[in-house]
Amino acid sequence: MGRKKVEIKRIEDKHSRQVTFSKRRKGLLKKAKELSILCDADVAVIVFSNRGRLYDFSSTNSLTEIVQRYHSHVEAEKESSAEVLDTEHSKYASFMTVRELLQTVERQLEEPVVDYLSVTDLVQLENQLQTALMQARSSKTHLMIESIKSLGEKEKLLCEENKHLENQIATTKNKREVNNGMALDFTNLAPASMNCRQPKATLNFL
Repeated sequence: MGRKKVEIKRIEDKHSRQVTFSKRRKGLLKKAKELSILCDADVAVIVFSNRGRLYDFSSTNSLTEIVQRYHSHVEAEKESSAEVLDTEHSKYASFMTVRELLQTVERQLEEPVVDYLSVTDLVQLENQLQTALMQARSSKTHLMIESIKSLGEKEKLLCEENKHLENQIATTKNKREVNNGMALDFTNLAPASMNCRQPKATLNFL
């Protein structure tokens, strides 16, 4: 018979719990050592019992060194993730819709304000206008392409309908020609008029 599957839950019996902890701890540390040897990996294991006793294993000479490497790696990942998020946020935050750009430019070009704008402000306004113009042209191009595609599909559909109608007309015409030919044949086959009068006998008296 196979071994009974152990249900993973807290062991209520104190003695059994202590025995299981001792066995599992030794097995865990043994597996960690085997992993470090077989795979040439740096492995560290830290275990605290329910009484607060520390058990540890390190494949290197210093457990602290591995822990420091772990913290450095975690901090580096956090900083990298934060930089990516900041880059993405700044990338998309700088984008404005065409309406927002036009409203900004219109607001800044009001007569009471435009006189006090510096060259840098005017250059910035020019860049904003160019950006708005590029977005407007891109939107116009997209709409024109979609319109051309739609017209092309409609034209293709109309051509197919016209071709279908032409085929129907040709079929109807052929049927009429066949029917007319059959009528002519029946006319030719009509019986000729017969002279049903009896011939008169002519007697010549000598």
